[in-house]
Amino acid sequence: MAEAADIQGMRTPAARRWLRRTASVVAGLPLVAGLLWGPGAPAASAAEEATGSRTVDVSLNTVTPASPGEKDTIRVTGTVINRGKQPISDAHVDLRVGQQLTGRAAIDRAAERQAEGRAFDPILDGSRIDDKYAVEIPRLAAGVSHDFSLSVPAGELDLDENGGVYQLGVSLSGQTPALGFDQVLGIERTFLPWQPEATEKRTQLTYLWPLISTTHLTSETGSDEQQTPVFEDESLVAELSPGGRLEQMVSLGSQLPVTWVVDPDLLATVDAMAEGYVVRQGDTTVPGSEKNQKIAQTWLNDLGKAVQGRTIVALPFADPDLASLAHRGKAVSGSLSHLRPATEVARTTVESTLLTTPSVDFAWPVDGAVDAAIVDVATSAGADNVIARSDSIGDDLAYTPTAARPIGGGTTAVVADSRLSRAFQGDMTRSDDSALAVQTFLAQTLALTLQDPEKQRSIVVAPQRMPTATQAQSMARALKALDGKRWTQPLDLTAAAEAKPDADANTRVPRSSEYPSKLRKQEMSVEAFREISGTQKNLDMFEGILTQADRVSTPFGRAIDRQLSTSWRGNPQGAQQYRGGVQTNLKNLTEEVQLIQKSDVTLSGRSAMIPVTVQNQLVQGVDDLVLRLTSQSPTRLGLDDKAIAEQPVRVGGGHSQTVKFPAVANANGQVQMTAQLFTKDGTPYGDSMAFTVKVSEITPQVMLVIAGGVLLLVLAGIRMYTQRRRAAASAADGSGGTAAEEAAEGTPGTGTGEDVGRAGDGPDPGQASDLSPDTRPESADPSGAGEKVDR
Repeated sequence: MAEAADIQGMRTPAARRWLRRTASVVAGLPLVAGLLWGPGAPAASAAEEATGSRTVDVSLNTVTPASPGEKDTIRVTGTVINRGKQPISDAHVDLRVGQQLTGRAAIDRAAERQAEGRAFDPILDGSRIDDKYAVEIPRLAAGVSHDFSLSVPAGELDLDENGGVYQLGVSLSGQTPALGFDQVLGIERTFLPWQPEATEKRTQLTYLWPLISTTHLTSETGSDEQQTPVFEDESLVAELSPGGRLEQMVSLGSQLPVTWVVDPDLLATVDAMAEGYVVRQGDTTVPGSEKNQKIAQTWLNDLGKAVQGRTIVALPFADPDLASLAHRGKAVSGSLSHLRPATEVARTTVESTLLTTPSVDFAWPVDGAVDAAIVDVATSAGADNVIARSDSIGDDLAYTPTAARPIGGGTTAVVADSRLSRAFQGDMTRSDDSALAVQTFLAQTLALTLQDPEKQRSIVVAPQRMPTATQAQSMARALKALDGKRWTQPLDLTAAAEAKPDADANTRVPRSSEYPSKLRKQEMSVEAFREISGTQKNLDMFEGILTQADRVSTPFGRAIDRQLSTSWRGNPQGAQQYRGGVQTNLKNLTEEVQLIQKSDVTLSGRSAMIPVTVQNQLVQGVDDLVLRLTSQSPTRLGLDDKAIAEQPVRVGGGHSQTVKFPAVANANGQVQMTAQLFTKDGTPYGDSMAFTVKVSEITPQVMLVIAGGVLLLVLAGIRMYTQRRRAAASAADGSGGTAAEEAAEGTPGTGTGEDVGRAGDGPDPGQASDLSPDTRPESADPSGAGEKVDR
């Protein structure tokens, strides 16, 4: 107890420094014993728990400069929080430099220790820097946080003049009521890449900067001349606005030596918004705001300036899911046919929006995971380079080889480094996570270069497809830290693909069984490809009858490309809804060209014309349609002596056309008729229409006329009989009428009567079909009961 009292009574700075150093050594003794005697390791773990090195949460906000030179002063800022239940007294925050980490695997192990929150280790975590650089915190109450800022000249760190990677730690030490001596209560670790002089051979570093988004445009467009595009929602505006994900990608990327990798669908979508658009809202649409139009215009202008004179790689339009196409799409005929048109559209889209010619010679499967089938599909549209990743095409080498390597068939696999590519995939919203990611990235690039400093290699980094704004900011900080070019130098992707391959690098493409199961589970289903195939067939048929097919082929063709997009991974429900929306929209358009339903009609006489009306409610005309009328009983009612008759159909936009078929009746009775539209290649178009024709050679009207004629004859006979009796009576009385008087009475039965229609009285058979469209739309209501055909 006396010794403890003596220790607590030591309050001079010199005494405290002695106490801290002694405590650090004492705390490390159990660990050393564990290392020496092996089986005693569990005791070391218990001793580590006793140190309480998890009591305080230490977080690092910034490390500047991230890659210091020998004349720089390293400044570390952060926050400490007392997570314990007791206050901490005489606390101090110190900088610690651990052992030099040799090789990339050593960096991986150190990163794992930090991620797992391992307790303080005096050997691995190293000794603290001189007291004069410590930050004193007299008292830190339970649950209270305290910000700190440490500044230490690089020359005080005793680092190797030849360079290397070191673990850098920031610890908080102090006393608690339970333990009245100085101890490490919390530590945070990061990395310090140290290269005071430029290496003899600098690593050529290619960093891909992706501009990719999700699908925002529907297949629907307005009926106006400009075909105003319809957006699913306004979510894209947030990405384009200041501080948004895509705005940050452009503003940051404009200052970095990167290779832009662009999905042309994003450019086309932003361009459509800039020109004027509407937004889907329930069953209707509302105009997009002028403010949002200006945001889109500004983003496109800024991007155009950023990419001038830079390498741009354009992915096939909408960034198709190459793995899904390779593993499941090939089972559905026609699925692979979308790739080449998507590549051609990609080139023209970039040229028209950014006024520069892109490279379309690269394919980028999801996460760079490849197998033989994916490579075949990826190159089927003309790309000679496939961006893979080293965790897919691995190497059993002591160093990281150059990215480019031939894999056969004239194809080059550009193998991105997996460690560097995944460096910023985590949540970068916390400044400490971002700072650690930046330092880890820099440490890995330096360790890679130091593997063989006399041999220059070309390394590619392919990050996540859609980085968040904070991820983009972290990536930019890391690349900015390499501006000194002490161990790396920038190289664009096209040059990286042409670099001389490493003779010892692996060139074997993985088998299909080696493809990651996690990624395979996210692929599109075969049923999804069947739906897309059905939509494409309906689109092809519809285009064949239109006089302005491009008004339909462009929006729907691009919508089909979007159904194949990689961005649907992890969102199968959204993908299904989008496919359903495209199908419904196309169906609604095709139904604007239809047959007007007829009611039962009556044919009077032996021959007549049967009219069938085709209605076109589209804004453009239709052509190359054939209307076929079929009699189910041609022996009773034939169509020009046949069971089937056909007429060509051409109808202007917003009009109707009535097509007349000559019919000949051979017997009375009812006959079922069927009308059906066909395309010029014989494919049925739309629904068929059935109606009934009642055949009657002697109709009630004709019978009435005949009965009237008989009645007139009877009346005339009666009149003649009466006249003769009167004449006879007059002769008997000696008086009679003269011949002139008889003539004045007139001859009965010669008055003008209504003519009865007959075969041949109708229109000229040579003019059976009136090909001139009406000047106004025809009503789609059914014909009235008792409809009569033309005779």
